[in-house]
Amino acid sequence: MGFTISRTLAVPYDEALAATREALSDQGFGILTEIDLAATMKAKLDVDLPPQTILGACRPALAYEAITVDPSIAAVLPCNVVVRSLDATTTLVEAFDPDAMMGLADTGALDTVAADAKQRLTAALAALPEED
Repeated sequence: MGFTISRTLAVPYDEALAATREALSDQGFGILTEIDLAATMKAKLDVDLPPQTILGACRPALAYEAITVDPSIAAVLPCNVVVRSLDATTTLVEAFDPDAMMGLADTGALDTVAADAKQRLTAALAALPEED
């Protein structure tokens, strides 16, 4: 089983990043963190990576429900969504699969939270521009 859900878009990186932010917002996610991974790697290691950003997405009601069941689940919050340029006109959007995240917990009580989060993340990715 993989640990991400993804969508390849036939749009440039900047357009995909903006569309991803909007699609996440439409599903009730706020962006808590934003990491420019390419810039960070350049600054820290002097290596070049394609443009890519990690968005730390959070739907507060889901996060609260999860941490009331198992406070340790906070260690894997927020939901990371990565927008990565594959070339000038193609972008990959990947999100950490909540099913994989819940596989880390010892309780089935988080299954409904994971299902809700996965449905919303999948809907956000499905709302992104079609690939060619």
